[in-house]
Amino acid sequence: MFAAENGLKGDPRLEAISAAIRVVPNFPKEGIMFQDITTLLLDHKAFKHTIDIFVDRYKDMQISVVAGVEARGFMFGPSIALAIGAKFVPLRKPGKLPGKVISESYELEYGHDRLEMHVDAVEPQERVIIIDDLVATGGTLSAAISLLESQGAEVVECACVIGLPEVKGQHKLKGKPLYVLVEPSGLDDFC
Repeated sequence: MFAAENGLKGDPRLEAISAAIRVVPNFPKEGIMFQDITTLLLDHKAFKHTIDIFVDRYKDMQISVVAGVEARGFMFGPSIALAIGAKFVPLRKPGKLPGKVISESYELEYGHDRLEMHVDAVEPQERVIIIDDLVATGGTLSAAISLLESQGAEVVECACVIGLPEVKGQHKLKGKPLYVLVEPSGLDDFC
């Protein structure tokens, strides 16, 4: 669900977050309207609003793990984890983690990829939220859910800063709730 549909309609923090995200046309290839969150990170107030909204949502849900999807989930996940008293678990691309890992493959529009996690990163029954910057098709988040659940963790929700309009009616992902702060900017100019 989008934050504006869940008690935050008209919240000026959402407008500040949306305004802080730069849109880069035709990157990384023709036809893509890239949602660049690096400008959000440069705006300390908008970045704080982002973290605060997620913390307000999750602080009383007994979350023990915040799992961040490489790489942009790493920019939001640790701050949220610290604020709610949870550990942070990085979900990485292949070959980036030392030691024993487990992995989950997934399909992309242009091929396939894989996420990896240390085998001892989560314990059975730990309550997890998964954080990423953007949800488009849900393939990466679905792989993250499978990876964490394969170790017995309970995925409570997936959370993203940006959600494409196609996911607006999709309040669940593999049966898990999906929480999104803002819709992408610049799509009307391009379509």
